[in-house]
Amino acid sequence: MDENFFIDPEAVVPAGENPEGDDALLDVARELHAYLQGFNARLVHNEGAVAVEVAGEVDADGRRYPFRLVPERCVLARVQKWRKLTADRHLALVRERLHAASVAEFEADVRGFVASVLRRAHAEGLDGARFLRALETGKELASRRFQIVEDRLAEAAARRRVETQAEAARGTVKLTRYPESFETAFMMRRRFIAILGPTNSGKTHQAMEALAQAASGVYLAPLRLLALENYERLADRGVAVSLVTGEERRITPGATHVASTIEMLDTSRPVDVAVIDEIQMLEDLERGSAWTAAVCGAAAKTVYLLGALSARPAVESLAERLGCELEVKTLKRKSPLEMAPSAVGSIGQLRRGDAVIAFSRRDVLNWAANIAEAGLRVATIYGNLSPEVRRAQAQRFRDGDADIVVATDAIGMGLNLPVARAVFTTAKKFDGISEDLLPPWLTHQIAGRAGRFGLHEAGLVAGFDEHTHRIIGRLMKTPADPLSNRGFYVTPSLHHLKSIAAATGERALARLLELFSRNIDLTDDFFLPGDLSEQTERAKWLDALPLSLEHRFTLSLVPVSTRVETLRQAWEGWARALSKERSSHLSIEPIGDARYALQAAEDACKKYSAYAWLGYRLPDYFPDAEAAVALARSMSETVDEMLARQHGRRRDAKRGPGRRGQVRGGAAPRGDRRDGRSRTGR
Repeated sequence: MDENFFIDPEAVVPAGENPEGDDALLDVARELHAYLQGFNARLVHNEGAVAVEVAGEVDADGRRYPFRLVPERCVLARVQKWRKLTADRHLALVRERLHAASVAEFEADVRGFVASVLRRAHAEGLDGARFLRALETGKELASRRFQIVEDRLAEAAARRRVETQAEAARGTVKLTRYPESFETAFMMRRRFIAILGPTNSGKTHQAMEALAQAASGVYLAPLRLLALENYERLADRGVAVSLVTGEERRITPGATHVASTIEMLDTSRPVDVAVIDEIQMLEDLERGSAWTAAVCGAAAKTVYLLGALSARPAVESLAERLGCELEVKTLKRKSPLEMAPSAVGSIGQLRRGDAVIAFSRRDVLNWAANIAEAGLRVATIYGNLSPEVRRAQAQRFRDGDADIVVATDAIGMGLNLPVARAVFTTAKKFDGISEDLLPPWLTHQIAGRAGRFGLHEAGLVAGFDEHTHRIIGRLMKTPADPLSNRGFYVTPSLHHLKSIAAATGERALARLLELFSRNIDLTDDFFLPGDLSEQTERAKWLDALPLSLEHRFTLSLVPVSTRVETLRQAWEGWARALSKERSSHLSIEPIGDARYALQAAEDACKKYSAYAWLGYRLPDYFPDAEAAVALARSMSETVDEMLARQHGRRRDAKRGPGRRGQVRGGAAPRGDRRDGRSRTGR
């Protein structure tokens, strides 16, 4: 099914509260989807508007040239207006703009443009076909893509006529040669083994067995929590292993193995086996570049790629590009995953082993408070919690000290929990702009945590209310779209930026980041720029300080949210001190007003972890890294205790006799609407 049907419901299915209305919207959306498919088209967002993208091929000079473009007449409406239109009007508007005659006219325009480009490229002694690949990028107006092709052609012709030092330097960072920048891996004969399957299919077990038996190896995790878990797994088997994350180091003398977060991969160290977890994160705009770098740069004879079945096209494409042998193993779930026959209905129908899913910190805490008041002990997991707190809360649930776990989608990665039933409180999630239906892949990932093999015969999935139950049931039956087989995200290394600086004479970090993105746009689009927006915004502020490029680059990457006032002040203070070549010593963060103590303690954990991250990279200027790690652990214990006091220590007296796993009565928490202000953290 087209990704926009569910993943982009803002363009297809406006959010509503009427159960019958939502079902009708889904039916109309399917009709719209079928109509679009008839023209090999789909709905996309284009600069704040909803538009139709058309895909096809045209003949020129005996070859076929594919395109994926938005015709000018197929820009339908601004997003705000589109959302006000009825679903029937959506369908009518698409039919008005997209039909056999309009498609034929558009294809004729594309054919004429392609022929023109080929003629001009031939006159310049260039291969016009490579410029026309830009017509496959998608989601953009045809006129804009035509201009990009013409600009690239003009730039290429100019480079042929004028050789400059800057041109030679720009050539060193062309990302068509990105894999070559990882010299150790590039010179090795590597073999990929992709183990793909749903949650609870045994992917990790197979790969970790191979890693434990190897003479040397590295495990690469998306989260510090997972890195720690598999570090302990290897250590328990007697493997000499070190833990290396951005904020923590546990170095074992003579270690043959390393468990680390993926951004901390040492690409210069050859090993026998590397395990790259959650390979489907390749498609993540914010962090996908770390997976691209790991696949290209992991210097291992055998590289295991673990992840969802949807990642197969991406894995196959990367293996082919890198010239690596690939073996694909697909696994099935060890225990079945089933929709419960009916919705839960009330808090009184919750039972021990349930995971209650909400999609904001506020909603998690509201649900946890109401469930605890009804007599069940509750553990809570959400993105703003440090890995240590998430782990402690998960352990309470595993040990039976908590009956229920209430969590955001943070539960979907990095936590193995004995969940019997996943209960969705809603089928919608606020994405920072609007509240829309969950995408199928996220629904599957969260639901897959239910039914741990060896503990439950089957995992159950349910909605809290009938409307949510019905929509979740539909989403569970909808397959996740496969990952793209091109357009892998890349972000610049310091070496890339220094090369650009040497070629252009530019010294501002923000401008260098922009130039890097521009150079990526001049490649074959196999590698694309990751999200550099936050780093660029930080760079603009840092460029005003007398700091070296190395220090500005490091500070721009500190893993701390500068949108939180106390954290932004800390980050700016560290930068100013470094610009004056002064050391920054760690200060104890006060918790302050009891009403906001939990939030303050969570933010303090993040501050200490960010300081430790800097301390491991710039120890002369941030000398208290070990103390920061200790303080982060201590504050994490404080947060865990706060949550336990709030939700986790309700006495059996509040339960009816003989009702340890179930409570009497109860209703959905107050404030179940999303607050519209915050994203759920991962």
